[in-house]
Amino acid sequence: MTSARKAVPAPAVRTLKGIALFAPMADGLRQALEAKCRWCRFDAGQPIIDRDSDDNDVYFLVAGRARIVVFSESGREVSFDEIGAGACVGELAAIDGEPRSASVVALEPSQLGVLGRQAFLDAVLASPPAQLALLGHLAHMVRHATSRIVELSTLGAHNRVYAEILRLAKPAAGGRTVIRPIPAHGDIAARVSTTRETVARVFSELARKKIVVREKAELAVLEPRRLKEMVHEFKQA
Repeated sequence: MTSARKAVPAPAVRTLKGIALFAPMADGLRQALEAKCRWCRFDAGQPIIDRDSDDNDVYFLVAGRARIVVFSESGREVSFDEIGAGACVGELAAIDGEPRSASVVALEPSQLGVLGRQAFLDAVLASPPAQLALLGHLAHMVRHATSRIVELSTLGAHNRVYAEILRLAKPAAGGRTVIRPIPAHGDIAARVSTTRETVARVFSELARKKIVVREKAELAVLEPRRLKEMVHEFKQA
């Protein structure tokens, strides 16, 4: 993956107010950080952070969506997570000074504030609430990674797809459970380490059983409880 990052014109929105990490921070301290940020915009498909690069800035996603990925030597994509507005990335390199552990790619036009390592560390150290928020964020990352490792080690490919559908599904109006927007088969395959063909077969099976149904721009999960049971039913990959 190329290391070149060509940022398109800077966004009009230049605030960290929606960033979860800084939610408990005093307004004055947060505004001081905003003044220290570089503000960038990235088009869909543009790399934001490159794995193994030695820069250690922290990126705050104020608008848009991005994917955290690793590309193997053969070019295969392994997707770890998708993040939206309010998230931050790059904090690990800022904390330990080591090279980047993953790449980050914009999924849609995205606006980001970029803060240097020392300014980020100084801000966190000056705000106990921000320290607790950062610890909570890191704890979530560890739990998420542990869950993924267990799934990859113990579940068949079909079961991993079931688990990913449940992970992506969110409550909606009327007590419904939906995935919005509908994910591409290739994206799910990259997240659960299987093939597009396997994902397509799983979706066909679930649609046939009326467990999921496509509705315009969203995927409705009609029987989340049944799908949760299926995660742990043996299925030969």
